[in-house]
Parts: sequence; C-alpha cells; structure tokens
Amino acid sequence: MEHNHMGFFDGIIYNLKGLKWALKSLKLLALGLIRFCAVFLLSLICAGLIIAYHGEIMGLLWSRPESVWLTLVWHVLSWVVSLFLLGMSVILSYVVSQILFSVIIMDIMSRVIENLATGKVDHPVQASLFKQFIYLVTQEIPRTLFPVLCIVVLVMCGWLTPLGPLLTVLSPLAAVIFLAWDNTDLVPARRLIPFKHRFRLLLKSLPFHLGFGLWFLIPVLNLLFLSFAPVGATLYALDLHNKKVKGSMQS
Repeated sequence: MEHNHMGFFDGIIYNLKGLKWALKSLKLLALGLIRFCAVFLLSLICAGLIIAYHGEIMGLLWSRPESVWLTLVWHVLSWVVSLFLLGMSVILSYVVSQILFSVIIMDIMSRVIENLATGKVDHPVQASLFKQFIYLVTQEIPRTLFPVLCIVVLVMCGWLTPLGPLLTVLSPLAAVIFLAWDNTDLVPARRLIPFKHRFRLLLKSLPFHLGFGLWFLIPVLNLLFLSFAPVGATLYALDLHNKKVKGSMQS
C-alpha cells in the first residue's frame, strides 16, 4: 500500500504553495488580513489594559516599599511582571481569537480553497450549518488549549530542570507543529472526524507539520504565513485524502 503521509520538505512546499494561491484570490487575501487584524487588535487591547493598570496590578502583588533599595527592586520586579503579563495577553488573545474569530475565518478560507481546487466542498450531509459551526467551535477549544498547555509545561520544565538548553530548542519546534496542526485539522474537523483520531493523524505526520510550521519561525514572514496557512493546509488535506482513496482502491 502507498505511504499516505508526507515528509518535512513537503510541509515547507505546501505552506508556500498555499500563500501563492491566496495572493491570487482577492477573497482569500481579504480573509487572511481579517484574521491577522483580529489577533493584533485583541493583543493591542490587552496590552493597553496592562499598561494602563500597571501600578494597580503591582499594588495587589507588592505594595511599594519605603526603602530606596527595595524600591529599586520593586521597580525591576514590576516591569518583569508586566512583561510576563504582556506575554500571557498575547497567548490569551490567540486563544480567544481562535475560538471566537479565527476558527470561523479559517474554516471559510478552507472552504473557499477547497471549492477552487475541487469545484465543491465535502461535508457530512446529515449535519446542518449550525451543527457544523458548533462542532468547529467546540473542537477548537481542545485544539487550542492543549498545545498552549504543552508549551507552558515545556517552558516550566526548562526553568526548573537541567534540561533547559534542550527544551529551549524543543519548545519553539513544538509550538510550530501545533500551529501547523491548527490549520491542517480544519478539513478533518469539518468532516466531523473525532478529535482523538485527528490527534493520531498529527502524531503520524510530525515531520510534515514541522516543515509546514518552519515558516512561522521567520520574523516578519511568520505573520504573513500564519495569516494564510489555512490555504496550504487545506491543499495538503485534500491531496492526502486523495492518496488514501487511491491507496485503498489499489489494496
């Protein structure tokens, strides 16, 4: 039987292929920009609230001391806390955006490219649009929260164990794999495949997802590729499905 899964370099190529498709379609271009703006605006709002209430937040954690030396420590700690909260605000904005905005936008982008590539959009006949929407949102919660928890655990282990240097390398690689999966999972989720089966597909195709997500590590370009990643991911899912169909017919 033909091997259905693709490798590391296939992932790199599919993400680039998706960007080329997106830039040729005004609708896909607009949807990608909307997705980018949703995350950016949420992050900006959260960051603004943290800066505006910076003093109040520190007051809850540690009242400003009267000692000059302790005051210096207080100022340093206050900005460390602020930087930590800013980082958490980005994560929170990403999670909220994925659940409330991006899952809808990403699914629309996926449907558009599937229609362009095949002339139709396959989805379960018995499922109404409302049921599909609710299913997508509920599936987005574990698909978003699970990767975030994994990354947090890796970072904490890096701080608390001698494995820090190794985990420093593994953490961003794990992050881009999960970000890639957030896009390649769109078509299987729309077809109402159970979460545990879709997670197994991820584990069987880690090299591909690492290659697909490699673009997300490049500063500036990562914003562009993240915004339009659903396009290349959908092309991959469609090609993978076709390979499986051909493989089952030949077996």
